[in-house]
Amino acid sequence: MSVVMPAPDPGTMRRRDEIVADMRLIVPGEGVVDQPTGMRVFESDGLTAYRQLPLVVVLPETTAQVSRILKYCHDRNIRVVPRGSGTSLSGGALPLEDAVLLVMSRFNRILDIDFANRAVVAQPGVTNLGITTAVQDQGFYYAPDPSSQIACSIGGNVAENSGGVHCLKYGLTANNVLGIEMVLMDGEVVRLGGKHLDSEGYDLLGVMTGSEGLLGVVTEVTVRILKKPEAARALLIGFPSSEEAGQCVADIIGTGIIPGGMEMMDRPAIHAAEDFVHAGYPLDVEALLIVELDGPGPEIDHLIGEVEAIALRNGSTECRISASEAERLSFWAGRKAAFPAVGRISPDYYCMDGTIPRKELPNVLAGMREMSERYGLGVANVFHAGDGNLHPLILYDANIPGELEKVENFGSDILRLCVAVGGVLTGEHGVGVEKRDLMPEMFTEIDLDQQMRVKCAFDPKHLLNPGKVFPQLRRCAELGRMHVHRGQMPFPDIPRF
Repeated sequence: MSVVMPAPDPGTMRRRDEIVADMRLIVPGEGVVDQPTGMRVFESDGLTAYRQLPLVVVLPETTAQVSRILKYCHDRNIRVVPRGSGTSLSGGALPLEDAVLLVMSRFNRILDIDFANRAVVAQPGVTNLGITTAVQDQGFYYAPDPSSQIACSIGGNVAENSGGVHCLKYGLTANNVLGIEMVLMDGEVVRLGGKHLDSEGYDLLGVMTGSEGLLGVVTEVTVRILKKPEAARALLIGFPSSEEAGQCVADIIGTGIIPGGMEMMDRPAIHAAEDFVHAGYPLDVEALLIVELDGPGPEIDHLIGEVEAIALRNGSTECRISASEAERLSFWAGRKAAFPAVGRISPDYYCMDGTIPRKELPNVLAGMREMSERYGLGVANVFHAGDGNLHPLILYDANIPGELEKVENFGSDILRLCVAVGGVLTGEHGVGVEKRDLMPEMFTEIDLDQQMRVKCAFDPKHLLNPGKVFPQLRRCAELGRMHVHRGQMPFPDIPRF
């Protein structure tokens, strides 16, 4: 691998047979996989450029088993990497050679559907789409909808704070999770939040959402469900350039219109998606916007006229309005299938994830085009335009020596540009290993130390998912070192013991 991971602990490696045997006592039956062939399917997540077999794979079925596994590993200083469905695109679930890979896919039941409180309690292995499927007969749905919603788990959504095409209006996972049950590294089971709107005390639920498996293992999730809008219609708008489409996005939001979803695709992505899904996308445009408006029918009719006028002022050359629910869904089908569609036009692609202020869309798109020419690599752009969450897909061939390293450099330059224009390194994919070494581009050493202190409060031994997020491993004791300057301790008037 081109990314450097923590060196395996020799003591743990020597005790592998003992650890595997003990795991079988905790999770009997077929819940432990220790042969290389069986573990091969877990060697990477959605970021398949990096692969590593784990020490052993364990698939628990109960919270009590998770608690026993974590306590066992805590007491023996064994690393643990939590994993959901493995759809992470940042290497967040990349195994370690000396770590137990804790796979939560058998936690796959919905425990409670409470329409009165508009809440669903689900185990973390339930798929994102599975929650909507369970409540749609009563006219409800779960709003965050990542493109991988048919496969990604709700526990993984919590770990990465996943979004989706409708997060502009309805929020990311953090805005739709009400409570969780989680197990700490020492085996303690705790609950945060519940069916009520806000939790008391510190916002620990907010700390856990997006924590990428570094703080605890989620074993139950309570989410908010919403009533489906009265109606929804989508506009398919074509532009002669990505810059004009980007400006249209900024102008729509600037007028106070908040669409249910607003997505953008450039020419390579448009052609790949149309060849794959046959959604009726125009092929003679450089950029395509999908703008969905939902709510009462008269309001939608008014807003459609407003959006059409804004698009025309920005040079749109084509505008189609969905005339039926089937047509609206077909507009989205191409966007939802854009990632696999791009896989048909390139041997490999590297999916990036950065977020920028909306007004910077034209500048950043122009910058990426210049980088594409400089690196000699194609790029297809598919992203959540409304909230500035970019998903450039860098096209390459992993069989060509040195090409992956070139892609990594290209991707790093894109993310540096995002930060330079006032954006952030990630919108919904997380940091994982992909952006780990870029964290100093966005955060000072003081910032990173403060984040590490949160990690130390939950996992002082650094056994949960090490090697992810933080650019260098530090012992918790190092963060507490006292700086003595010229023999004088800071705040000398404070009593010390």
